[in-house]
Amino acid sequence: MNFTDNIVYNVIAAVSKNGGIGYKGDLPWRIKKEMEYFNRMTTQVNQSGVQNAVIMGRCTWQSIPDKFRPLKGRKNVVISKTLKGVPEGVLLYPNLKEALKSLYLNDHIEKLWVIGGSGLYNEAINDNNCKKLYITKIDQEYLCDTFFPDFDLKEFEEINETNVPKEIQEEKGIKYEFKIFKRL
Repeated sequence: MNFTDNIVYNVIAAVSKNGGIGYKGDLPWRIKKEMEYFNRMTTQVNQSGVQNAVIMGRCTWQSIPDKFRPLKGRKNVVISKTLKGVPEGVLLYPNLKEALKSLYLNDHIEKLWVIGGSGLYNEAINDNNCKKLYITKIDQEYLCDTFFPDFDLKEFEEINETNVPKEIQEEKGIKYEFKIFKRL
């Protein structure tokens, strides 16, 4: 067993009824409270002097509006073989495995979150070290060109956590639910 077997991380995504997560490099919806949930979940830590890391592919990085990039209060990590540079303080790795290894050894990082896009989501879902999927299920179909990968519900069980609302949410007529799937 090597030490990379101990690296634990999660996925967080908002997914439409038709499996979509993006359209033309942007979110197909504007749901303020869902974005607040994403920020809270990926920022919240249990001890002082540490922060969480958000790991994303190049397209996800480039889809974040300049004024919000890098995402505040978190260590931003970009996975890309083609991107030449990132702003100071942002980490760049050629693949997820190298990023996870490096972040695991960093004492100032508490939780690791994969935040997109579909290629990284697919890699994470097929990696036993990815322990939980935090999925916001949006009960509406959207025009999308990027999709969340299918995952085997037999490999995960739905769980509840006290800091995640269980009831159906609604904003501007859009219903959505926060779901957590834990790897068995």
